[in-house]
Amino acid sequence: MKIGFIGAGPVAQTIAKHVLSVGHQVVLSNSRGPESLAGLVAELGSGATAGTAKEAAEQDLVVLAVKWWDVQKALFSVGDWRGRTLVDTTNRVASVEPLMLGDISGRTSSEIVADLAPGAKVVKAFNTIPMIWMSDFSASKPKTAFFVSGDDAGAKKVVSELIEEIGFYSLDLGSLAEGGRLQQTGGALVGVNLTFSERFRLPTID
Repeated sequence: MKIGFIGAGPVAQTIAKHVLSVGHQVVLSNSRGPESLAGLVAELGSGATAGTAKEAAEQDLVVLAVKWWDVQKALFSVGDWRGRTLVDTTNRVASVEPLMLGDISGRTSSEIVADLAPGAKVVKAFNTIPMIWMSDFSASKPKTAFFVSGDDAGAKKVVSELIEEIGFYSLDLGSLAEGGRLQQTGGALVGVNLTFSERFRLPTID
């Protein structure tokens, strides 16, 4: 599978390393252009290339990994989202230093992303834990659970299977409105490090 990334920061890099390790290809993009990503692409190695946001959005799966205040610009730079599967990893924060939440009283952040990318099959995933918690790329890494929410069953299946393929567990929370509220910043599941025991297949919370 070819996976495009809109954004090339820690979230995109961490997910890219995991998917590259199981044979997928990645196209990374940022607001500064493909040339600025030459060093990162070289570091990631075989299977990694750089492109524009539009080129990233042409891949089999697209991962949105930008700061919240850059979401609209990033999505509008692509324009046509019809039929694309878009993984929303963003968190609705007003600022990082100091950390301040945005308004989470109305529609969920992923519903807003879906509004800004009409026609896209949006799946919320990879947003509830710091990337340092999934920085182990070995086969013996902890089996962390990642929550998945979305309104398209087929799109959620693709994302869930990818999560399982790279060595983690996928837990379907339902729709963007219901599950997305649990896993968006300020929700009950943010910061929960849920891992699974291979021996007993029971969840343990750290």
